[in-house]
Amino acid sequence: MSTDLVNWLESATELGMLPHEVLESIASELMVLSVPAGCRVTIEDTPVAKLYILESGQAERYRRQRAGLMWATGLLPGAVVNLSALQRSQPTDSRIVTLTECQFQTISAAKWQDLVAKYPQITAAYAERLAAKLEQLEGEIAFEQDRQAALRTYLVPQAKRGIIGSSRYAVKLRQQIRTAASDDRSVLISGEPGLEKDNIAALIHFGSPRRHQPIITLKSALITANGAELFGRVGGKPGLLEWLGEGTLILNDVQELPRSLLPQIQELLTTGNYTPIVREGQIPLPPRPSNARIILISESPQPTFNKAIVHQIKVPGLRVRKADIEAQVKYYIKIVGRQKQLVNPAIAANVDRHRSVKPQVTPEAIRRLQAYDFPGNLKELQGMVDRALVQAQGSQVLAEEVFWEQAPKKQLFRLNLLNAYPQLRQFLNSDWYPDRINYGFTAWVFPIVVAILFLAPQDRQHNFALNLFWAWWWPLILLLFPIIGRLWCAFCPFMIYGEIVQKLSLKFFPRTLAKWPRETAEKWGGWFLFGLFVLIFLWEELWNLENTAYLSSWLLLLITGGAIVFSLIFERRFWCRYLCPIGGMNGLFAKLSIVELRAQQGTCAAECTTYHCYKGGVGFGEGQTTNGCPIYSHPAQLTDNKDCVLCMTCLKACPHRSVELNLRPPGIELWTTHVPHAYEVALLLLLLGGVYLHRLPEINQLLGLQIDLTQFLPHLGFSIAAITIPALIPLLAYSLMQGLYKLDKLEFISLKICKPLPFITMAYGYLPLVLGGNLAHYFKLGLAEGGQIIPITFATFGQVSNNLPSFIAPSAVIAFLQGMTLVVALIVTFFLTQKIAKRSIRSTMPQHLASICLLVTLWLSIVGN
Repeated sequence: MSTDLVNWLESATELGMLPHEVLESIASELMVLSVPAGCRVTIEDTPVAKLYILESGQAERYRRQRAGLMWATGLLPGAVVNLSALQRSQPTDSRIVTLTECQFQTISAAKWQDLVAKYPQITAAYAERLAAKLEQLEGEIAFEQDRQAALRTYLVPQAKRGIIGSSRYAVKLRQQIRTAASDDRSVLISGEPGLEKDNIAALIHFGSPRRHQPIITLKSALITANGAELFGRVGGKPGLLEWLGEGTLILNDVQELPRSLLPQIQELLTTGNYTPIVREGQIPLPPRPSNARIILISESPQPTFNKAIVHQIKVPGLRVRKADIEAQVKYYIKIVGRQKQLVNPAIAANVDRHRSVKPQVTPEAIRRLQAYDFPGNLKELQGMVDRALVQAQGSQVLAEEVFWEQAPKKQLFRLNLLNAYPQLRQFLNSDWYPDRINYGFTAWVFPIVVAILFLAPQDRQHNFALNLFWAWWWPLILLLFPIIGRLWCAFCPFMIYGEIVQKLSLKFFPRTLAKWPRETAEKWGGWFLFGLFVLIFLWEELWNLENTAYLSSWLLLLITGGAIVFSLIFERRFWCRYLCPIGGMNGLFAKLSIVELRAQQGTCAAECTTYHCYKGGVGFGEGQTTNGCPIYSHPAQLTDNKDCVLCMTCLKACPHRSVELNLRPPGIELWTTHVPHAYEVALLLLLLGGVYLHRLPEINQLLGLQIDLTQFLPHLGFSIAAITIPALIPLLAYSLMQGLYKLDKLEFISLKICKPLPFITMAYGYLPLVLGGNLAHYFKLGLAEGGQIIPITFATFGQVSNNLPSFIAPSAVIAFLQGMTLVVALIVTFFLTQKIAKRSIRSTMPQHLASICLLVTLWLSIVGN
């Protein structure tokens, strides 16, 4: 038996209260046990096998506070483990884990019980110790209750999340957090609003050795000028620093601290001391030490505290962390979906009911988000994801139209026609628009027109339906584009019959229509309608559709058939959104319109929780019951007119009067919010070539080519050339712009030319000229043949008469209007090109010269013949 061991038990352990002879007996039974780091010595709720006395090393004791929560405390050498459990004959009440290699003195439970029976002094001493500890515990409980009451309002329970993403900014931020968590020195976290800087502060605290201590956050603007709630008062209530002990204090928005407190905060950061507040007449106390860690959060740099702060973390804005947006979105989808329990009802039966189905985000949606600067940073992004999930509930795919910013740039130069003309709002909200017109008129007239095209005489001079299609519909719809945009699509007979067949099929064959394959449609839909337009142009030219009634009717029936087939497969108007060639042309030219349908993003974000305008649902308030937007476009996320058919479903469904029908500068979206697409540029160049295709005889004569257009193969080759060659002029002009820029950069020339924007962006500058060229071509049909509609109508039914009134404009008037249309289109093209390019005229001169070249060729082929 070692005398040193007895002396150690007497001086360093709680067994020292026992008589010397008892300690000698205990020491004689002790055995040495070495335990490596990271091992469990005892496990809670298990029978006690041994009494452990920590002789050297570091260990932690974990006690259960409540189900699922363990509270850890450190063990110092001399700590006795399982003494209370052995005395009360109960299972062990804690878990002991070694942090380093530890050496324990141990005695078995059986031998301890023998010693207790032999020496009653052990039980008496334990009872005396238990009473003393109970008294101490009561004091600690009272203190802890007061402490918790003082800190409860400010407590941060846990960190919300880690740093999401793998960009170099995210990696650096994680490293800065680890560095700051490795010591106790003060931290300044600065950055723009919405970056979750308080969460970064929590990550630092919970990653540090102080993680078992409380962490509180205090808004600087709410601190009184003398700081009494922080520093306490002499003879009064303790301050938060005293209650906090060794915890962490977060001072949020320190740029709003009262100026009178800056010296005291500076002293706290520099020396770790603070001075309680004294009332008038009281003697000031000397500074008190504070063991709390201080973390400052600011939206701007704080040079006042720079010298006193060791760790300074500048959090980058989301606009410079675009690579992390996809990971952030997927994370928010996971947590928001779990909170709201958003499960796709179509597949919920096939999955665990406790596991939500996570929607997938399309690449187009990610690109749309990455193109946005996020002034509200992570907070705004989470809000966008939240709204997108509610808006697209039940869908496995989140497309770009469900993501829209809450606070966009102010829309200038807008006049809301619905507020200016209440009667217009009343009409658009009525049953007349567009349902009664569509199902009471268009649905009945369309088959009559198709029948007349089949059965009546086949040329335009004797078939009024053919005359209406080519001499009335085409000129009028082209004139409507710059005024009201895609209005035709609201009354389109193709989709009216698509919807009719869809409803009837669901009635007789109940089923769930397929969700849209958005990713595939976004990638290939535009090229599909481009290909259809190429075929339509060639069919029209090679088979003389303009003057062959039954072929024109087949064209209408084929487009209607496409709408019907896809309406039988997919929900809503999939054909209209992605595949219809006429809809693609309408959407392209609608960008030039002076009218737009939009919504007040602030109202939609703050007040709307149902998104019935997008999803459909039962009406409430001013909102009517609707089936939702037929082409899945939320008015709050629209950035151009391409994807709005002006059906006014959103206006009818909205109970907050958020929807606006605005008068605006024509085409303003093209240089503000527009997102270019390659397939749209291809369609634009195709429509440009279509003007030349319609003028093949004039071009043949003008160039003296003498191509026999009655022969199919020469006619086909000439038609393809007419479509493709004009498109080369814009491409050559852009190549010249790039060449001049490179030469200027290499200092071969000195023109100070700016780098041109991508071609798919610059090409939209030609859009007014393309519209003007098509309109100039159809002016002759509209002003000459269109005025003969009355005699042609009689001729359709065999009543040919030369005495019936007709209205034919003189050829000089037609030529003047055609020329003026082309000139105005050229001027608008110049203006639009400059607005899109945001470059000097010197930098865009090749494109302007290309526009002039196109104007000359259009003038020669249209006005000059």
